[in-house]
Amino acid sequence: MPPAKKRTRSYDPARTRAAVLAQFENVRAAARALTPEQLALPTRLGDWTVRDLVAHLALTVASVGRALERDEPAKPDLALLDHLSATAAHADAIAEASRELAGATPDLDALLTRTGQDLARHLAAAPHTRVLAMRAGAMTLTDHLVTRAVELVVHTDDLNAAVPGLDIPHDRQALAACTRMLADTLAAKAPGGSTEVRIPPYAVVQCVQGPRHTRGTPPNVVETDPLTWIRLATGRTTWQDALAGGTVGASGERADLGPYLPLMT
Repeated sequence: MPPAKKRTRSYDPARTRAAVLAQFENVRAAARALTPEQLALPTRLGDWTVRDLVAHLALTVASVGRALERDEPAKPDLALLDHLSATAAHADAIAEASRELAGATPDLDALLTRTGQDLARHLAAAPHTRVLAMRAGAMTLTDHLVTRAVELVVHTDDLNAAVPGLDIPHDRQALAACTRMLADTLAAKAPGGSTEVRIPPYAVVQCVQGPRHTRGTPPNVVETDPLTWIRLATGRTTWQDALAGGTVGASGERADLGPYLPLMT
């Protein structure tokens, strides 16, 4: 008997909007205090500097308003869990645009302030059912905002790693959305029910083909915290390093997630 089809997770539109606004404000508040020397620091993203990364986050958020100003497609054709793979082909163009914006923008605080204000204005007027025409396909506004939460959370962690003592906080709802989307992406990439992945307090998913447990403690369990999971899913840390460092626990013969990671870079 084939396994039951898993229901796609839904995200609360109001909470998702608030999460994106809150996390972008966290970034803006921290970035305005960065010195020229800190903005020139390298990041763990190849040749990107902190300045490049801050500009990228402005572009990431501004994409919402730009899409809302376009004509609305008849219906969405890009599922949320297909977003990561669909946008991978555009990574080089996105990186180039981010570096160009960084080089052309001496006042990053003014850019971030304007971007945040524009985002709030656009979201105040847009219904959550609005369909957006994006480069990779048409998505609902709420689904696109989930992807913006992922970008903001992942790159907040990158900024904190690049600038000692920066410590930009993560909005709880933004962190939850990022954790859940990446966990669901794993379950879609490695479908099955033999392994349970626990990321308290935000997500539990089952994945990996093999015997499916129906009750009691599953034979294959992976457990970690949200930020470690996000770093694993995005290639910021490796499966083996996380195991060796004790930030992830894995038990059972099908508890090795190494072959399925990272999900995005």
